[in-house]
Amino acid sequence: MSSLHEECGVFGVYSKTAYPIGRTVYYGLYALQHRGQESSGIVVNDDGVFYSYKDIGLVNEVFSKDTLAKMPPGNIAVGHVRYGTTGGTNRSNCQPIEVNHMKGQLALAHNGNLCNAFELRSGLELGGAIFHATSDSEVIAYIITQERLKVHSIEEAVSNAMYKLDGAYSLVMMSATKLLAARDPYGFRPLCYGITKDGTYIVSSESCGLSATGAKFIRDVEPGEIIVIDADGVHSFTEHCGKKPRHACIFEYIYFARPDSVIDGISVHSSRMRAGALLAKAHPVEADVVVGVPDSGLDAALGYSIASGIPYGIGLIKNKYIGRTFISPEQEDRVDKIRIKLNPIRETIEGKRVVLVDDSIVRGNTSKQIVNLIREAGAKEVHMRISSPPFLNPCYYGTDIDSKENLIACQHTLEETTKIIGADTLGYLPLDELHELIGSYDYCSACFDGKYPTPIPVNTSKSRFETKLSDRVKK
Repeated sequence: MSSLHEECGVFGVYSKTAYPIGRTVYYGLYALQHRGQESSGIVVNDDGVFYSYKDIGLVNEVFSKDTLAKMPPGNIAVGHVRYGTTGGTNRSNCQPIEVNHMKGQLALAHNGNLCNAFELRSGLELGGAIFHATSDSEVIAYIITQERLKVHSIEEAVSNAMYKLDGAYSLVMMSATKLLAARDPYGFRPLCYGITKDGTYIVSSESCGLSATGAKFIRDVEPGEIIVIDADGVHSFTEHCGKKPRHACIFEYIYFARPDSVIDGISVHSSRMRAGALLAKAHPVEADVVVGVPDSGLDAALGYSIASGIPYGIGLIKNKYIGRTFISPEQEDRVDKIRIKLNPIRETIEGKRVVLVDDSIVRGNTSKQIVNLIREAGAKEVHMRISSPPFLNPCYYGTDIDSKENLIACQHTLEETTKIIGADTLGYLPLDELHELIGSYDYCSACFDGKYPTPIPVNTSKSRFETKLSDRVKK
């Protein structure tokens, strides 16, 4: 019970008729692969009988053509891609989670992190519950199942469970006859739904998952809302809406989400462009070219270029077959992958004063290596610009950042950090301008400013960086 944090992607499909639905979920999960690269899973509802397949690996590694062909046709299905932290990289933590109970079955996929997972799990264990995994997603499944045994419908059970859950959760669930989606009252993590031309409903962590399956975006699931899709259509339950102030994770816009996604009406691409423009205003510099670090630094670099008038150049090429360093399972792997993952274009960089734009600095290891790559390619100067403020605090809502002693901004001054990463200058996005990214103050930025929208959990690990499996912070 030391730590149960994760960052994942969830996906669901409801069709009026049965068809090879597993393929649709596969395409949706493929679009959400950036949200989790350690495991993936699909559960298909075949006329009330659940068929599941899940394992460690990327979506295309877990689901081969033969694997998908063996999946039965169905009209409801849920899927999940997982980035595990200290929950452990093993098959028992793969999702969706399945529960069989006296009133039927439940399959659940979860994105986020509960703040009261320890208390809930301890209470369940004292009551005789037996856990097979270490993620807080199983806690949610247990709570919903307990409530389901007391009420007449799965949506009532989910609503009752939400009174007990505290923290970040976007859920996609499936019963024998219904597809459900629920978002915590703060709206920490994104969730939306849409419809295809043939009337099939799609639920996805991000709108890019809708696009990948040919679905037209309908709207975001509101914070606190429960959506139920069944034979009678779409039903909305809003008893939990408006009970808490909206606090969408600002780091979704800075880093996690795909740039082609739209979250709560805000384009991720436009948000990152604005971050770059704000950086150019806050930290101007005389330079010859602006280079973005793929992938999430590219949009901000373009914004910096437009605002500053400094030409934008493609200076780093990413090997598209290498996963994000931020969610690579091992620290030693991350060090080795930098040169495999990124290759500098000498023609863009050599003899130039380079503005290098990236989304964040956590520990400084990766940033140091990237700056070194730029210098080896012949750059005269390297001016690092970061499209987020410095990380100073733990996150309890699903981002794997929770050890102050390992955050470079907590241990070193700006000047010291600049020297450590090998840059000539360094500039972060000003904290007081974060709201400009989405045009409001309805966001959570606790990892930057320490202003937590929920009570801070007492029983949670503060040393995920100390163990091999948990040493997974991006930079």
